[in-house]
Amino acid sequence: MARIIFHNILSFLGRDPERASSRECCMAVIYALRDVLVEKWIQTQKSYYARARKRVYYLSMEFLIGRSLGNSLVNLGLDGDIGRVLEKMGFLLEEVREAEEEAGLGNGGLGRLAACFLDSIATLGIPAYGYGIRYEFGLFHQRFVNGYQVENPDNWRRAGSPWEFERPHHLYPVHFGGRVQEGVDRQGRYQARWVDTEVVMAMACDLLVPGFRNDNVINMRLWAARASRELDLAHFHQGQYIAAVEDKAFSETISKVLYPTDHVREGQELRLKQQYFFVAATFYDIFRRYQKQNDSLAGFPDEVAIQLNDTHPAIAIPELMRLLVDQEGLGWDEAWGITVRTFAYTNHTLMPEALETWPVELLGRILPRHLGIIYEINRRFLGEVARAFPGDPERLARMSLILEGPEKRVRMAHLAIVGSHKVNGVARLHTELLKTHLFADFAQLYPDRFTNMTNGITPRRWLRKANPGLAALISSRIGDGWVTDLDQLRALASHAADPAFQDAWAQVKLANKEQLARLIASRCRLKVDPASLFDVQVKRIHEYKRQLLNILHVVALCQRLLDGAAPDEPPRVVIFAGKAAPSYQRAKLIIKLVHSVAETVNRERRLVDRLRVVFLPNYGVALAEKIIPAAELSEQISTAGTEASGTGNMKLALNGALTIGTLDGANVEILEEVGRESFFLFGLTAVEVEEVRRRPDAAREAYARSPILRRALDAVASGAFNNGDPTLFRPLVASLLDGGDPYLHCVDFADYCRAQAEAAALYRQPREWTRRSILTTSRMGHFSSDRTVSEYARQIWGVEGGLPEGG
Repeated sequence: MARIIFHNILSFLGRDPERASSRECCMAVIYALRDVLVEKWIQTQKSYYARARKRVYYLSMEFLIGRSLGNSLVNLGLDGDIGRVLEKMGFLLEEVREAEEEAGLGNGGLGRLAACFLDSIATLGIPAYGYGIRYEFGLFHQRFVNGYQVENPDNWRRAGSPWEFERPHHLYPVHFGGRVQEGVDRQGRYQARWVDTEVVMAMACDLLVPGFRNDNVINMRLWAARASRELDLAHFHQGQYIAAVEDKAFSETISKVLYPTDHVREGQELRLKQQYFFVAATFYDIFRRYQKQNDSLAGFPDEVAIQLNDTHPAIAIPELMRLLVDQEGLGWDEAWGITVRTFAYTNHTLMPEALETWPVELLGRILPRHLGIIYEINRRFLGEVARAFPGDPERLARMSLILEGPEKRVRMAHLAIVGSHKVNGVARLHTELLKTHLFADFAQLYPDRFTNMTNGITPRRWLRKANPGLAALISSRIGDGWVTDLDQLRALASHAADPAFQDAWAQVKLANKEQLARLIASRCRLKVDPASLFDVQVKRIHEYKRQLLNILHVVALCQRLLDGAAPDEPPRVVIFAGKAAPSYQRAKLIIKLVHSVAETVNRERRLVDRLRVVFLPNYGVALAEKIIPAAELSEQISTAGTEASGTGNMKLALNGALTIGTLDGANVEILEEVGRESFFLFGLTAVEVEEVRRRPDAAREAYARSPILRRALDAVASGAFNNGDPTLFRPLVASLLDGGDPYLHCVDFADYCRAQAEAAALYRQPREWTRRSILTTSRMGHFSSDRTVSEYARQIWGVEGGLPEGG
């Protein structure tokens, strides 16, 4: 392997191997691994064709894969060998891994879930592909200036991406705009032709994903936009060079950036084009594969399963209808039967305002034929509803795919439900709320269509790779079978009370905390004591996730410490990380408040050994792999009934953090698994939240009732954390006391403080804390993405796993 790495530095990078940098060494190792992966991938693909297997197509706008080198080394079983080779070359494996650019292909939990699923799909041998967009720029690179979030371009591909295989021979035309030409065919049947369109080409780019030590390699196929022609020669010959290249530049913006802002019309248009772009290109691939071995489309759903990861790819439903009806000549009923049997839809939100809708005018202008198909789907669907529930016009309005109003809009979630044979939530509570609240009408019409698939995480990335010290300790006691069968962690329970094992467990945690402390010192210029309680909240910044509740507790704790009212409080480091959407002003103001409180707390000499507050910038997968193994208290404090599932809660618990949280999302199932003693539960239930929201004065009542809350909020309102200027944070205080506090920060605050005090008291008993930490990890087997993907395969996709020969 050393010879291959030297050769790659010399031949591919044109460098003297003896003078190569960590980045160049990283790329050389990746090129070496690509050779291994592509051979296994070819064998995997051949096995699919040889066994004529049904295939799964997982469509997602995001795949938050992070860095791939470390994970690929683990899954190929080469991390030890490559580490020794690099040491002989004068490099440490960790510094080479750190030199890899983090892929900007996703943002949050939805994208990270998709990445975990691909890892499990490859490990389980399920014949499947991930499909999405090869973004030139990620969401944004986050930095802080005077405590404010500043967004910079995330140009993650500026030096190229050595993992990619570009496939210029898979180059497909994607159409936009134009008009629909209507008529009848020779049999007198309605016929539609989509004409006078603009064309953008989609080029395939493959990234290979290995299963865990099984010779099985699948691919994530991402589409890059290319102009339909290199230059408009008519313009060029007239001397208009800028006009000649304008079309090319405009076409290629489609795959430029992840999630263009949609609060302006141009951003909405680009986002819709992105969604259709990757869906249309994917169908070229699906049909190409299917028609290699099939002449009839009647058996299409028996060989093709398409999973819609949220509503972003839901335009795939009218696209398949267009292909079947307009291009393949099928009748509507036959085409619709094929479509419904092919698609399944995963919902990721409980908040009605977060459900995706598109203006009819916009959709009709960009995709006129698809709008016509959606209207026809809706006409037939509402007829079905009227027959099932006669005399109920309000139900028809609620269920219609078209939201009426001054601006008519297409409800993409409704389209996804109607056009799929299965609809799943991602935690048991989430699915129940979908059936009883958000989509109750649909659940009554299609009671067998709704099912639950609780999320999971891959233990390869989130324990074996991210926390090698803990992984090695676990394997030393129970073997390493847990890496592919996470339920085997249950065997750890018998060691939880063993003082020697507790000491070893605590030493691993301390080493991880020391590593994170060095990172905090480097990036935040703040010294923190690794002996402190590391209290962690890392996730997207959003009001419903309640970072504001956390920082209000920090304010209250600071006040109590300065008063001398908490002499037994253990030293605590409160760690935040996460990005706010660029246009989400209130979330960005919460970031500023955290920084302002941190500045006040961290410069207070009386608190130097008692309390520290940290906000690490530019949260992503690589940073998560540093924070999560060091975390001791996991903040999962969203308002009950708002979080669909969460996966950060699973990652933190798998690495031994105890949870402080509400009965929301997958917290409910985590609590059931780990037990009440290892979960600091607080807050209202989802049912109670709905009841309290009907009381407009609930926040004011809680404020009046709690002196601790009143003092903390008054300090924020008075400008105590803004040099005495009360204006900056006034909108946050007003949103709680005068704006109805929709996420019930005030109502849950007192109980949150009680749970925090319970956690602090337990932390003063280190052996008992460690025992519960071990038990928490031991009970996380249910939350493996291997289990989740197996359930999808059996209950939704109708496929089985299996490895290529030699696997």
